Formats: sequence, C-alpha cells, structure tokens
Amino acid sequence: MPRDSDRVATGIQGLDKLIQGGFVKGSTVLLSGEAGTGKTLFSLRFLWEGLQKGEPGVYITLEETAEDIKKDAEAFGWDFSKYEKSGKFAIIEKNLFENPELDFLDLDRHKAKRLVMDSISILSIFVEDQAKLRNKLNEMIAELRRKGVTVIMVSEGTPKNPYSRLGVEEYITDAVVRLDFTPIGPQAGRNLFIKKMRRTKHSENIHPFEIGKDGIKVLSI
Repeated sequence: MPRDSDRVATGIQGLDKLIQGGFVKGSTVLLSGEAGTGKTLFSLRFLWEGLQKGEPGVYITLEETAEDIKKDAEAFGWDFSKYEKSGKFAIIEKNLFENPELDFLDLDRHKAKRLVMDSISILSIFVEDQAKLRNKLNEMIAELRRKGVTVIMVSEGTPKNPYSRLGVEEYITDAVVRLDFTPIGPQAGRNLFIKKMRRTKHSENIHPFEIGKDGIKVLSI
C-alpha cells in the first residue's frame, strides 16, 4: 500500500478516512453522477484543498463557463481569484466545437499537481471511434501519472451504465467514485459509493452525505 506521503487529501469531510487518507498521488479518479449530485462541488473542494497545501491546480471545463464555476466556488467561500493571479490556479475553457482535439493539457505552464476535467462525457459527441478515444485517454492518463498529477475526471452515466457515457472510463481510471441523489422514497437523500480504488483498502459501503455551508460532508454509518 502507498505511504501516507503518497496520498492526496481530498478535503471532503469524512471521505479521506474511508480511503486510507486520500487518493493515491498521481492517480486518476472517475467521479460519476447525474446532474445536481454534487460533482462540481466535490471537484472544486478537491482543488481548493490542494491550494491550501501549496499544490497548484487546473480546472478544465468542457461545458460550463469559467465564470459560472467561480460563482459556484464563491458560494462556499472559496475565492480562487488570488491563486489565479499568482499563477497557482487556472480555469481553462475548452470549446470542442472549435477544436475537437484532446491535446490540450498544457499543465507544465501551470505546474499543476491537481487537475479536474469536467465533463469527460461530452467527448463522446466529438470522437466517434471508441477505440481511438480509449487509446487517447490511456495516453493522457499515463502522461499525467508520469508528471505526478492527481486527476478527477467528471462523468455522467446512462440508463445502461450509471458510471459513464462512453463505457470505457471506469476501466482505464484508477478509482471510481459515484454520487447519487434520490429525491423521494425510503432511500431519499444523497449517497456516495466507492466502486474501486487501486492500492487502497477502501470502504465498500454506501455512505450518505450532505451539502452544507462548507461543502460536502460524508456521514458516518
């Protein structure tokens, strides 16, 4: 198992104790869930935690605008602007309609140690060859691992596959975390489930979580 120094704290209250202290450094985590389950909030808290520990971060948005993402963060008191000014943080808007290529990870310029890609699902619209896409993602993940960058890839599932739209992400990533929201019924509420996490003895239970003024808090069961 990795040492504590090889772990990256997520900043999500109650989560790190379920995964031996955090994500494995240099790993790629698939964060899956339907719209409104808390994926963007989870991702922003992960990047904010890194900045508090002196780890530069990059948020690559393939759908939302940088302005909207900043407003989401500010609602929880996370002001990324000072880190942007110092060059330790950047939000990169990627318009796939104008440039559908995947070679856009200029992370060296930002010296990023944490990266969020939101949302990887939209790539299915622009890359018809699934084998080519899988190879491209594999190459990307390998390069990020070589650089020691810890990555969250945000994904939305389908009725047939709740974890991903492309059907390959959960196999090529190191970890899969699923967020769910059930609005009514006996199982109503928000839940988190860790499907897999390589080199980690993780909880296999479904954990309820809540969203409060400080962000996501995973509750004890």
